[in-house]
Amino acid sequence: MNTSDKKQSVLVWDFPVRVFHWLLVISFTGAWLTSEGEAFQLIHYAFGYSACAIILFRIIWGIVGTRYARFTEFVKGPAETWQYIKSLLVGKQAVSPGHNPVGALVMISLVILILLIDLTGYWIVKDVLGSLMSGAHEAISNLAFGFVLLHVAAAIIMSFVQKENLVKSMFTGIKQGSPEQAIRYPMYIVGMGLTLAYMYCFYLVVSGSLPSLTQ
Repeated sequence: MNTSDKKQSVLVWDFPVRVFHWLLVISFTGAWLTSEGEAFQLIHYAFGYSACAIILFRIIWGIVGTRYARFTEFVKGPAETWQYIKSLLVGKQAVSPGHNPVGALVMISLVILILLIDLTGYWIVKDVLGSLMSGAHEAISNLAFGFVLLHVAAAIIMSFVQKENLVKSMFTGIKQGSPEQAIRYPMYIVGMGLTLAYMYCFYLVVSGSLPSLTQ
């Protein structure tokens, strides 16, 4: 029997990956909405630094995490990525439960861009290179926003192509696959720990308890 003949609901995205994804959405949106005006300055910093903290977690989890969270599972070389793009154009792409090579490129690009946003933001606080750094911060933020829109559009399009709600799967962790493709444990404790760490980091920054980052 082919794998495609025995598709069923299987756990693909562990809880830490899902928590990371939606906390990053909250952080990026919050930072974008609070980017103007001194009244929201500490909140803006809190969203930015908290985003940086969870990205550092995601890098670690990409090495030691569950199957589909690991970079080795979805980050592919140029040849394999290009082959996947060509297969998309002819409608014969191989469907994997995890990230596809193109989605991996967008994800890695966003991670790098957000880290650069945080770095340039920190340098603005420390008055490094003045208006040049402010311009770089804004330009990188706009580029990241473009990648976010690309990511959202791709998720919607691929949901139709694969006939599966990919946005919903990032809430539930469930996708269609064969039993042997499922991960064994959702890792709830790690995900809850990440949530608490994010909230604590946000509190420390917004309360002014980390003046070295905000002054």
